[in-house]
Amino acid sequence: MIYERAAPPASRTDFVLESIKAGILGGELRPGQPLVEAELAERLAVSKTPVREALKTLAGTGLVVMSPYKGASVRVVDAELVTAVYEVRVVLEPEALRRSVLRGADLGAARATLAEAERETEPARLSLINRRFHRELYTGCGNRLMIGILDGLRDQTALITIAGWGIQPTWPAEIAEHGAMLAAAEDGAADRAADLLRRHIQRFADRLIEELPDDA
Repeated sequence: MIYERAAPPASRTDFVLESIKAGILGGELRPGQPLVEAELAERLAVSKTPVREALKTLAGTGLVVMSPYKGASVRVVDAELVTAVYEVRVVLEPEALRRSVLRGADLGAARATLAEAERETEPARLSLINRRFHRELYTGCGNRLMIGILDGLRDQTALITIAGWGIQPTWPAEIAEHGAMLAAAEDGAADRAADLLRRHIQRFADRLIEELPDDA
C-alpha cells in the first residue's frame, strides 16, 4: 500500500484509517468495491471497532460511501464529484497561490517536489506528489480557513487524479504546467501564476468530466 504519512499512526484507529486510505489511493481497493468490516479487520489484525470508526471518518472525507442497505464501499469517481471538488478548487486555489506569492512565501519545497515528480513514473506515487506540490503552492497564503478548506479536498483530489490518469495518462503535460506556474510564482508574477493554476485545474476537470458518467 502507498500512502504519504507525516508521522507514525497515533492509535489503532489511525493505523486502520491510513491503511484503508492507502489501499484506496494506491488502487488496491477499487472504486465501488465493498468495504466489509470483518474482512478488513482480519486483514489488518484488529477488531471491527477501529475499522468501523475509520470507515466513518473516510466517509466524511469523501473517499468512502456509506449505505444503510449495502454498507461501505469505495467512492466511485463520477462527473458530479469532479464538478463539486473542482468548482471549489478553481476558485480558492489560484487565489491562495496569488496571496502566497504576494506574501513572499518560500517556494523551495515546491521546487524540490517538482523535481521529484519529474523522476517518478508510478501513477499512485505521482498522485501523492501532485497533491503535495499543490499544497506547497497555497500553504503560504496566510489564511488558515482557506488552507483548511483546500486541505479537506486533498484526498478526493487524489482519487479524481488517479481516475483521470487511468483514462488518459496526462502527467507529463501536467508536470510541464506545474513548472510554468512555479516559475511565474518564483518571479513574483502573482496574477500570472494564479491564472496558470486556474487554467491547469479547469483543463483537467473539463477533460475528465467529458469521459465520466453523470453519476455513480
